[in-house]
Amino acid sequence: MSELNAAGIHDPELRASYAECKRLNSLHGKTYYLATLLLPAAKRPFVHALYGFARYADEIVDDLSSTLSPEEKAKVLRDWSAEVLAGLKSGKTSDAVGKALIDTVKRFDIPHQHFVDFLHSMEMDLTVTEYKTFEDLYEYVYGSAAVIGLEMVPILGGDTVNSLSAAKDLGVAFQLANFIRDVAEDLDRGRIYLPIEELAEHGVTPEMLRARVLTPQIISALKFQIARVRQLQKSAEPGIALLDKTSQPCIRAASELYCGIVDEVEKIGYDIFNKRAKTSNARRARVAGRAYIDAVLARIG
Repeated sequence: MSELNAAGIHDPELRASYAECKRLNSLHGKTYYLATLLLPAAKRPFVHALYGFARYADEIVDDLSSTLSPEEKAKVLRDWSAEVLAGLKSGKTSDAVGKALIDTVKRFDIPHQHFVDFLHSMEMDLTVTEYKTFEDLYEYVYGSAAVIGLEMVPILGGDTVNSLSAAKDLGVAFQLANFIRDVAEDLDRGRIYLPIEELAEHGVTPEMLRARVLTPQIISALKFQIARVRQLQKSAEPGIALLDKTSQPCIRAASELYCGIVDEVEKIGYDIFNKRAKTSNARRARVAGRAYIDAVLARIG
């Protein structure tokens, strides 16, 4: 509750909505939640609101009862999306997560188009099972990940104009790292996120992925994708330095832990079919400890 007080959130219904968003963040995004704790208390509820919105939409797409057909899931998503977007426009909603989202968007003047783009990508997950080129995939990752970074910038503060490009690149890097780690899990859902043409350049076909046998060709394709993640992460570094000093430790920690997923893929010998690449508790503690000290010093400064 101290976070809500620090953020100036006193209305009981709003406090309940922000609390639900925080619950979703802590439950489903442990790494992201850990990084959020590095922010000043007054910023955290608004980040929770953005994540709560994104996670709730993701639950509709991936976690909703398997008894529903794709068409039924699409209707649930569209109905909820329409309610949220109408709420953003009117400033009112009865949705438990939407209340905090609307309040956050109004406070920081976050463009509504970001949420339109995000929901478009969520709907793509119900109809698109693979992407031919990286350009095709980028339509999806822009809405599912890049806009999350863009939404965050006004809350993080600092140079909120010149840091936008970095926020976009880092969001895409996070998403691509997840795709590399989750190839097997995505196959279970009938999806392949690695671009088909890029796989073919390394001699990999969708059938080879579905066979779930690690081959030199698949390793080569994964190395190519990992290099892209690291390049995007590197290109985002100057932009992080433009953020408010009290926000930088959080984003640097998130960058190391999320993009660090590809380090863990390398450590398991790229065997993403039989092992799940996970950041060790020791690395989490090391990154969090260093970032905590930086965060304290930034606030003192």
